[in-house]
Amino acid sequence: MILTVTLNTALDVTYTVDALVPHTSHRVGEVTERPGGKGLNVARVLGALGHDSVVTGFAGGPTGDVLRSLLAPLPPRDALVPVAGNTRRTLAVTDRSTGDTTQLNEPGPQVSAAEWAAFLRTYGELLADADAVALCGSLPPGIHVGAYADLVRIARAAAVPVLLDTSGEPLRRGIAARPDLVKPNAEELAQLTGSRDPLRAAGDARRRGAHTVIASLGPDGVLALTPDGVWRAAPPAPVRGNPTGAGDSAVAGLLSALAEGLDWPERLARAVALSTATVLAPTAGEFDAAAYAELLPRIVVEPHTPTP
Repeated sequence: MILTVTLNTALDVTYTVDALVPHTSHRVGEVTERPGGKGLNVARVLGALGHDSVVTGFAGGPTGDVLRSLLAPLPPRDALVPVAGNTRRTLAVTDRSTGDTTQLNEPGPQVSAAEWAAFLRTYGELLADADAVALCGSLPPGIHVGAYADLVRIARAAAVPVLLDTSGEPLRRGIAARPDLVKPNAEELAQLTGSRDPLRAAGDARRRGAHTVIASLGPDGVLALTPDGVWRAAPPAPVRGNPTGAGDSAVAGLLSALAEGLDWPERLARAVALSTATVLAPTAGEFDAAAYAELLPRIVVEPHTPTP
């Protein structure tokens, strides 16, 4: 079983309009709702890949009820912890004329000390059956900034491989707890280390405590600093589409390949193929299964030698 943690779950609401024009009224052509938050997105992709996954985190209020009702028929098992506050919504407005998406993200509900303690009990129980755990996304109000560092330490004490996918101060503190894997993008690495050179920044992140750093380079694939060497993995050609959820698909690829015992080149190829197939999918946050099958054997994975 693969466990994903989303402390700040969301109900993702997408509006589609013909053209988004500031200071005007718009007629919405299509409205979709789905359970969201990075860890839930990861678990959904894991389910599509045939892996048993469980989602935990927080859900509460009327929005949380809707989220859980939408989650119920999906493959991930629901182990979300109830909170008194109302789960946040994220509103995406997609402009048909340009293909661009404008995102509005609410902050999330206030989490009490008692609710955090209840989550920690659930988390510890779930780790007993987990082959790997992913800690994903932002922290809701009321959760201390070192929360992910605590969760990394608990997973390591249980001998469960742990992947951390967050940003800012939670990432800085989480890395110091020595997670097995972190997956920042180039901007998150720059904020963490002060360097905009991905190789130098990833090396700095490893020295800070991460065993492996997978730096997402957007359409250029990933740069991986692992205990077995440095790798670059990239799609065979640039693609156009909606990148929403591409990073979460990459996390699912890394976790599923880890659970299957694949080597690093195979893990990276799967991650890049899934993220690229997500960009190509007609629905934001999903991956195009046919594109994934076609891309996987064509992903270029090579040992990386820095330019002198």
